[in-house]
Amino acid sequence: MIPSLTDPRTRSAYSEGAGIYRIVPQAVAIPRDIAGLAALVRDAERRGTPLIPRGAGSGMPGGNVGRGVIVDCSQGFRTLELDPAGRRARAGAGVSWAQVTDAARPHGLRLPPDPASGAFATSGGLVATNAAGPRSIRYGSVRPWIEAIEVVGAGGEVRSMRRGAGGAKQFNLDPGDQDLIVRGYPKTRKNSSGYALDAFAASGDEVDLFIGAEGTLGIVTAVEWRLDSIPPESAGAALALGSLDALGEAATFLATLDPSAVELLDRTLLDFVAAAGGEVPPGAECLLLVEFERETPAAARGVVGDAVRGLKQLTLQADTALDRAGLEQLWGIRRLASPALARLPETRRSLQVIEDGCVPLERLAEYVGGLREAAARHDVPVAIFGHAGDGHVHVNALPDLTRTGWREALQGLYDDVGALQRRLGGTPSGEHGDGRLRAGTLVSLYGSELIGRFRDLKAVYDPRSIFNPGVILSAADWAPLVDLKVGDDAAQIPEDIAARLRDLERSGGWATPKVDLTRSP
Repeated sequence: MIPSLTDPRTRSAYSEGAGIYRIVPQAVAIPRDIAGLAALVRDAERRGTPLIPRGAGSGMPGGNVGRGVIVDCSQGFRTLELDPAGRRARAGAGVSWAQVTDAARPHGLRLPPDPASGAFATSGGLVATNAAGPRSIRYGSVRPWIEAIEVVGAGGEVRSMRRGAGGAKQFNLDPGDQDLIVRGYPKTRKNSSGYALDAFAASGDEVDLFIGAEGTLGIVTAVEWRLDSIPPESAGAALALGSLDALGEAATFLATLDPSAVELLDRTLLDFVAAAGGEVPPGAECLLLVEFERETPAAARGVVGDAVRGLKQLTLQADTALDRAGLEQLWGIRRLASPALARLPETRRSLQVIEDGCVPLERLAEYVGGLREAAARHDVPVAIFGHAGDGHVHVNALPDLTRTGWREALQGLYDDVGALQRRLGGTPSGEHGDGRLRAGTLVSLYGSELIGRFRDLKAVYDPRSIFNPGVILSAADWAPLVDLKVGDDAAQIPEDIAARLRDLERSGGWATPKVDLTRSP
């Protein structure tokens, strides 16, 4: 069996991911092959040791940290095999989205879902969260692009699951479950919250139970991706709206034009971009960045013209780009956002406590307005952005950690936004999963009967409950805003490792092997 690393510095290096938590694990394991991972699972079952599967650590809601043994799959499982003729790529769990797409691009192919974290997000992590990204309005999440997965499950059994191969041998839906699913699942364009019983009911494919399961049913070791042709032409526009009320109408109209992306930059984020030297249209309440992919230059230019004309009465300013180079320049304002937030002082940390809500598209403006109101009510500054074409919004809360009562303010914001999402028929997670952050809210979203079926599913695939316990199905002592990486009561770790973790957070350097952070200063 692979050795577990238990020295304090290694454990500290794995105590954080990209989200809000710092939880020091009892040990770290770095399997290099399936045999080692299977032996680790068997030993964990014998001892009752929780295993926390992890890729690069870029996940936001805390499914990649915990008090058991961190299983770092990002350093092994790196095989990548391309089949251009069949438009397939078989990637080990440690292979990133960027590596798959870079290998496919010379053949005119790509993996269309393109998460913002694609430079370092691993194939295993993409499957675990049913990840998506800016192009999800046209291409969806990763789910339809997954042909097969390989998993190490209970007892160390290595299993392969292929789309179209039929139903799960170990778990089946009851006759009454279909009605529960219809009534209980949110009617949003995207949803990565809970187990995907709805997708399983629609497809009958066991693989759909594991997509989005966040490593709670077994550990993904390989993925067979379906690739797609890269459209030859693209064009787009930046549309400044002077009223938040116009947002829903504009996003709904743009969705009818088959865009590949419709990105939202809200005023709360544009203010930071302007402070960082970015050029922001005067009076803009929000900015929509739109991309269209087409087969000919004429088609690309034509649909941009349709978008600009159709929204003329709603826009303060419309800037257009008619080729890929121009589009890159137009979207430069989007790339200024993260550096602007990274320059915040240490007393104003960016905390992703309500960062992944998705609502029906017609409720988008109401949701963004409600987010602003909740933030103002609790005096917590926020930066709002996201995938407007899907009604999907990311939020960075930016509390002043020197202010008395900042924890209570964050908790109030968390509670109010959760209630807002439910009132609007939304989900707390569009593409990042529940992790530990949202697990305890799912009974309010799905109801006790569906949660009971979630527990049935977990019991079938993980009878000893060693795979990421406390994720999706909450622990009895669940509290979302404890074990934070900030504040006086944050877990103590060596100062140099804490500084290196902070640098990763600022730079998005999650591809860095975490054991590298343990080098002596």
